[in-house]
Amino acid sequence: MSQPVRKRATYEDVLAAPEHVRAEVIDGELHLHPRPARRHLRAASALGGTLFGAFDAGSFGPGGRVIITEPELHLGTPRDILVPDLGGWREENYPGGDDEDAPFFEVAPDWIAEVLSESTARIDRVRKLPIYARERVAHVWLVDPRDRTVEVFRLGPDGYVLAATWGGDEAPAILEPFAAVAIPPAAFWGRALGR
Repeated sequence: MSQPVRKRATYEDVLAAPEHVRAEVIDGELHLHPRPARRHLRAASALGGTLFGAFDAGSFGPGGRVIITEPELHLGTPRDILVPDLGGWREENYPGGDDEDAPFFEVAPDWIAEVLSESTARIDRVRKLPIYARERVAHVWLVDPRDRTVEVFRLGPDGYVLAATWGGDEAPAILEPFAAVAIPPAAFWGRALGR
């Protein structure tokens, strides 16, 4: 007995999702995730703010990039609809201007960070990484605020290779593609409360 053919999820399914969830279409399947927990939000906010200051605004770093929190990416044919925690484009690769009203991007970033949580870690690693490789995203960071570790993946000819790992609370991180600035631990985990 054959299985019924499942309808491929579309952008309309994403738009119809409840407001309190993050909706993505991965390999034709609709994935609904609860809004991130505080630890996840703190890590994404701290990292995004630091990278924005150094590499987007150029306040304490070289600038030259556009850093966006939760960019909605429509990639491939048929479309995968992904929402990484952070995405960054080199200025020359950034698609269009900020005055455009489009709610999503059809050009993959040069760099992506996924902040891992219990509910999304497997999907981030197993389902989304191959799509990022297919779309030629040069670097992907997997940030784990529970273990206080960062894995840096660099795209090679046969997919991603682990380029570096970093963790802890003491020494700053010098990680590609942002090695021009030493990133303090607080930029990943937030300021340690009570210090």
